[in-house]
Amino acid sequence: MTVSSVAGPGARAIRGRAQRQCGMPAALTNGHDATVASTVILLGPPGSGKGTQAERLRDASGFEALSTGDLLREARRTGSELGRRAAEYMDRGDLVPDELLFAAVEHAIAGLGRRHVVLDGFPHTVAQACALDRALGEHGRALDSAILIELPDEEVARRIVNRHQGRADDTAETAGERLRLYHWETEPPAAFYEERGLLHRIDGARDADAVEDDVRAALR
Repeated sequence: MTVSSVAGPGARAIRGRAQRQCGMPAALTNGHDATVASTVILLGPPGSGKGTQAERLRDASGFEALSTGDLLREARRTGSELGRRAAEYMDRGDLVPDELLFAAVEHAIAGLGRRHVVLDGFPHTVAQACALDRALGEHGRALDSAILIELPDEEVARRIVNRHQGRADDTAETAGERLRLYHWETEPPAAFYEERGLLHRIDGARDADAVEDDVRAALR
C-alpha cells in the first residue's frame, strides 16, 4: 500500500470534515504518561495479523484486547439487549450498524478501569473515530497510538484465501470485495490519525515476531 492510497484527496476531505465534527485538537493523546492507562488501536487490512498482535500485547504486557466481533458474540451469548439487537443483523449476514458496534466498545471500555487496552481493527470509519475520542475522554482516557499494519493487496488476498482453505466465503472474489471495503472505509481513519501525529506504519509482510518488535517500538 502506498502513502497516497491512505492520504489521497478523498481521504483528506473526509478527514477534514471529521475533525470539524469531532471538535478535537490535532493531537489528543496522553503523551505516554506512565500513570495513565494506555489505549492503542491496531489498524490494517484483513489478514494483516491485527488479531495476532493484539493477543501478543495481551499475553506479554497485560493489555485488554478488544475486537468488535468478540464483543458482539459475547453480548449475543449473554442475551443482553445489545446482543439481541446485533443478532438480528448477524443472522441475516448484514453489517451491524455503527451505533451497536460503538455501544459494545464503549461498554467494554467503561469496565476496564485503569487497565491498558488495545482495540483490534476498530474504528472502521472516521465517524467511529470521532465517537471513540469522545468516549475515551469521558472515561479519563486518550489515544496513545494508532498502529497501521500494512500489506500489499496481493498478499492480503493470498492470506485471506489460504488461511481458511475450503471455506466458501474466503475466495479470491470475496477477498477482493473485502479489500475494496477496506480501502473505501478504513483508510480514511488512518489518514485522520496520521494528521494528528498518532499513526505508526508497520510492514506487515514479515513474520509475526518482526512485526511484534515494531509494534512494541511504536509504543515506547
